[in-house]
Amino acid sequence: MATSKELLEIRKLQEICEQEESIQLKLNFEMLQNRKEQEDFLHYENDRLVGFLGYYDFGSKVELCGMVHPDYRRKGIFSRLLKMGLDQAKQRNTRTCLLNALSGSQSAKAFLKTIPCEFAVAEYQMKWQETELSDDPSVTIRPAYSKEDMEAHIQLDLLCFGFLEKEAREYTERNWHQQMEQNLIIESAGQTAGKMRVSEKDGGAWIYGFAVFPALQGKGIGRKALSKVVKKEHQKGFSIFLEVEAKNTHALKLYESCGFRIYHSQDYYRYLNS
Repeated sequence: MATSKELLEIRKLQEICEQEESIQLKLNFEMLQNRKEQEDFLHYENDRLVGFLGYYDFGSKVELCGMVHPDYRRKGIFSRLLKMGLDQAKQRNTRTCLLNALSGSQSAKAFLKTIPCEFAVAEYQMKWQETELSDDPSVTIRPAYSKEDMEAHIQLDLLCFGFLEKEAREYTERNWHQQMEQNLIIESAGQTAGKMRVSEKDGGAWIYGFAVFPALQGKGIGRKALSKVVKKEHQKGFSIFLEVEAKNTHALKLYESCGFRIYHSQDYYRYLNS
């Protein structure tokens, strides 16, 4: 895992790179801070951090996001970092490697033209704008704690997010006890209907892994569950965020109807030799 000193250096480098292009990098600091082992890649010049590649494992795929100090670009630093990240993914038999490129980053788009990749998907970051939400008692949210709850999370990842079973189990078991995240179970009519995760940090609450069993979709369960979680986090004083793929129009409409608005977008490119 990254040391406190390394995390500070990463944040400082992030600020420099973001100011250079007026962008907002997606570095998932809650994941960086909770690593059990070092998974990311750092490049130093004269004891100064000038290059970084974040490695984010999501079971069936890995997302790579990195940066190089503006004064040290076009020296092959990011190419070396990327090779290390891709080699690690290959060793772990990862099916898909996605490269995260901000929609507004010209340097990222220029680099992508030099490597074998293709556009995969656009993703929107959404922020909740205060909206009147109902609180329907027919749907409840509770912490996930039992083996049965873990199994429900695994099955929902298989059914709703395209994980392979081995990948889903490894991913869930690895992240089940993360201190920064709450694993939640959605219940309706006395049965497990879905799940989600909530991460609270720095005044913001992020909702991840939101899914309802396919047989129970279209019954309003997702909307009621999301409304409950949003109201709870809002009462705690958090700003509330989530992410959704641009092509997932059903989810996008649901989130918009609950008060979420797009404020940022990321483009993902599939590395073709992974």
